[in-house]
Amino acid sequence: MGSRARLLREYKEIQRDEDVDPSIQISCDDTAHIKVLKRDIPWEAYMTAKLISGTGLQLLRRYDHRPENVQAALLDENGAAYMRVFIGILRDITKEETVEYVLALVDEMMLANPQRARLFHDKSFANEDVYQPFLSLLSKRNWFIQERSCKILTLVISARSKAGEGFNGVNGMVSNGKSPVALDDVLRGLVDWLCNQLKRPSHPTRGIPTAVSSLATLLREPYVRALFVQADGVHLIVPLISPASSQQYIQLLYEATLCMWLLSFFEAAVDAIASTRILPRLLDVLKTTTKEKVVRVTVLTIKNLISKGVLASQMVELGLPKIVQSLKLQAWSDEEVLSGNLDWTSMHKDPGFWSENILKFEDNNFQVLRILLTILDTSKEPKTLSIACYDIAHFIQNHPSGRGIVLDLKGKDRVMSLMNHENQDVRKEALICAQKLLLSAKYISYLQP
Repeated sequence: MGSRARLLREYKEIQRDEDVDPSIQISCDDTAHIKVLKRDIPWEAYMTAKLISGTGLQLLRRYDHRPENVQAALLDENGAAYMRVFIGILRDITKEETVEYVLALVDEMMLANPQRARLFHDKSFANEDVYQPFLSLLSKRNWFIQERSCKILTLVISARSKAGEGFNGVNGMVSNGKSPVALDDVLRGLVDWLCNQLKRPSHPTRGIPTAVSSLATLLREPYVRALFVQADGVHLIVPLISPASSQQYIQLLYEATLCMWLLSFFEAAVDAIASTRILPRLLDVLKTTTKEKVVRVTVLTIKNLISKGVLASQMVELGLPKIVQSLKLQAWSDEEVLSGNLDWTSMHKDPGFWSENILKFEDNNFQVLRILLTILDTSKEPKTLSIACYDIAHFIQNHPSGRGIVLDLKGKDRVMSLMNHENQDVRKEALICAQKLLLSAKYISYLQP
């Protein structure tokens, strides 16, 4: 239980700055998507053929081609009924133009509000299979249908645990009040399809990213991890972990590494990972990538693997300690400080960091120091203000000319203005910083903790 809670906590932390490039995400701006949604579907003809009911026709007439706010209100009012109509169409109607249209509708409504995936787990579906229609569509030789079906199915399965119907049991056995065998078959079928996309993608540029994006969500579930390892999926992910330059490949790298991190919580996966040359790849990523979310998930993956006794023997040989030291400074000049949001990460209170890297603060005309001083003027977050004062104080203490530099940059008034801050921690760090700023160098050592 503790391990799962840690995984979910760290997963949310990793995802907090998710900024997916719109060019690699299905969106309402996608040309094919817009073209499909402009179609006029002959719903009356489908009712005449008894492929949809009279009630279904009325619901579709109210919803089809209406403004987004109107559609949203209808879903809020009667969302489960609409899901029933859409599932029925995907199950009973084979005409591709209609299937594409309904998939685009469902994709669009979930893009606007991913919480709508929970509608598929409404109590009214207690005796129905909401997964199979989407799983069946993965076999169509139509990439638009495959991609949307994969995305929707991933969201619906992911929403299962959020709706109170998690994947329980031991060794991956699915436990619920409906049809565990059917769900097991759906998960197996989806994992097989995803692995096949990694081997022989249906689309030359979208097949692999779509599969990896889906896995980055599904592998949160232990049972899916077990299925993926059984399908030898670990060896399919490893080649995707390599330095990337363009935004599209950075996103793929991020999600592939996220998959590896999720797998590192599963013992059978760890054994499979140990048989690969994953560590050199992860270290290459650390040495060449500046994107914070990629660095963060890569470090967490290495940490997990080493803690399980895997790859530790290669760590020093491949130069991991030096890379870690380099990353400590990079975190300053990169997104933590630049974002204006600071946290009590280990480097702030690491004496080795300050002694080894203090002169590097001179880079780019003391850019990091200038940003820390700006934070004192602009931030409203007490923790960020406390850390900024703490860091400035340590710059003064460790840099040969630290006191003079901070004074030249008009830091004195900024620091002293926080000595009356309403937050006790901010007042404390501001006072210590002010003392180091006002005392000459020979007396500063007396203030060291």
